[in-house]
Amino acid sequence: MSAAERLAEARALLAEAPVVDGHNDLPWALRHRCGYDLDALDISGDCSAALHTDLARLRAGGVGAQFWSVYVPGTLAGDHAVSATLEQIDAVDRLVERYPADLVAARTADDMEKARAEGRIASLKGAEGGHSIDNSLATLRALHALGVRYMTLTHNQNNDWADSATDEPRHGGLTAFGRAVVREMNRAGMLVDLSHVAATTMRDALDTTAAPVVFSHSSARAVCDHPRNVPDDVLERLPANGGVAMATFVPKFILPAAVEWTARADDNLRAHGFHHLDTGDAAMALHRAFEADHPRPVATAATVADHLDHMREAAGVDHIGIGGDYDGTAFTPAGLDDVSGYPNLIAELLDRGWSRADLTKLTWSNAVRVLRDAEAVARDLTARTPASHATIAQLDGA
Repeated sequence: MSAAERLAEARALLAEAPVVDGHNDLPWALRHRCGYDLDALDISGDCSAALHTDLARLRAGGVGAQFWSVYVPGTLAGDHAVSATLEQIDAVDRLVERYPADLVAARTADDMEKARAEGRIASLKGAEGGHSIDNSLATLRALHALGVRYMTLTHNQNNDWADSATDEPRHGGLTAFGRAVVREMNRAGMLVDLSHVAATTMRDALDTTAAPVVFSHSSARAVCDHPRNVPDDVLERLPANGGVAMATFVPKFILPAAVEWTARADDNLRAHGFHHLDTGDAAMALHRAFEADHPRPVATAATVADHLDHMREAAGVDHIGIGGDYDGTAFTPAGLDDVSGYPNLIAELLDRGWSRADLTKLTWSNAVRVLRDAEAVARDLTARTPASHATIAQLDGA
């Protein structure tokens, strides 16, 4: 079969079993680039000069459901983190209201299936970083009421109750309050997202949770030894837990040669007064100048497929998915340049002998099932367990 025929087969598969993507940072990109002015940056048009994401490219990529990240930086704290998260939630709601022919709000697995039947993109929300709740279980429940269906326990920094993968260990995993957060997420029906967290936090969360977990955008540490990736012993626990690990496309997490290059490029940004996650025009111009003198190692769809092959072997095909992290990374793999690229990944996996049934699980069924299972756990817990009003002071001390 020719490459063109394989790509056509991939697109046909995605027409029936579209991609559920675990993580897209479009809301933060809109905040950064246009202050949420949806007239100034209209995703119904061609936004390829500014963004990885617009409606036409989502359609071309075969995306059927998107967890929009309502991320705020870990450097924000307290009320500032909560209010910024609420602004992110509002941005997603306004996107859905503005483009009803393409996007529809989804809060349940049934909503996702209904959106697929209607030919619209199910739009869910995921909060990236437990600092977003300001150590308040009531705030956690309020975010769930506003449609947030997963929370990543940390972002790049530790918070008061959980260790991050990219910070110096502070708690040794989860504190007592951190475990209470996991239990209350189970009770609410909010998925526990273990991307960004330390391996100790992953293991503590798996020891605590009554519901399946997700990794919304993480790949395999055995393939690329980066702390943002998932160790094999954790992947091997997913069948018993029922969770799903969604492979990310970020080159510095998936391509070993890109790890060192990115560290040097990030140092160059910081030396010129930019945050290392800045993807604005000035920061990207500085990146391009650095790249001209220091050629960047380029990941490809095959690089991501290497991770998925390993994750399938370690966790099983029922426990893997896709979380691209578009509009949250400066660089993307060749062939996966933006949200239109998913067919190239599926074509690569078809070429490696993945069956249509396995690919349907990867793109659609696993993610829908994990949310449905979390909903079932929540119904059981809500029927027999009152809402917790525990505080961090009570459980962890002053």
